[in-house]
Amino acid sequence: MKKLSFIVLCIVSSLLYAANVEVTADKFFADETKRISVFDGNVKVLKESDKLTAHKVTIDFDAKKQPIRYVATGDAKVNITMNQKRYYGEAEKMTYEPATSVYILEKKAFLHDLETDKKVYGDFIRVEQLNGHYVVDGKNGNPVKFIFKVEDTKK
Repeated sequence: MKKLSFIVLCIVSSLLYAANVEVTADKFFADETKRISVFDGNVKVLKESDKLTAHKVTIDFDAKKQPIRYVATGDAKVNITMNQKRYYGEAEKMTYEPATSVYILEKKAFLHDLETDKKVYGDFIRVEQLNGHYVVDGKNGNPVKFIFKVEDTKK
């Protein structure tokens, strides 16, 4: 048990370069040959004010044991800060690339700007957290949907 705790501590401490990351889950599996860690069941990943939850999160590492990618599946949800604004997102599959701070939401993807109440829906949403850009695609001929409020100046 101490060995497993040490391995989890090493992985968690190296997950993102300068931020403390805390991962909790019902189960944990690591394969050092394949350089992956799999967290399964009620997974929560916390990094500063950002939070990712899913049924399963797989983390891929490079040869230096730095995380390359997080892949969350099964009711994936995220709360992030982008350009000092809070966003909530959800999708069937969500990928996070820590080197570029990019989130990719796929299949029934949804992103909500909590401050302005803007909402976008699509099959694919790419969120570039560092510069505040996001791109939405409907894929396979499905439309994207953008919902926002407009103040009516007529009275």
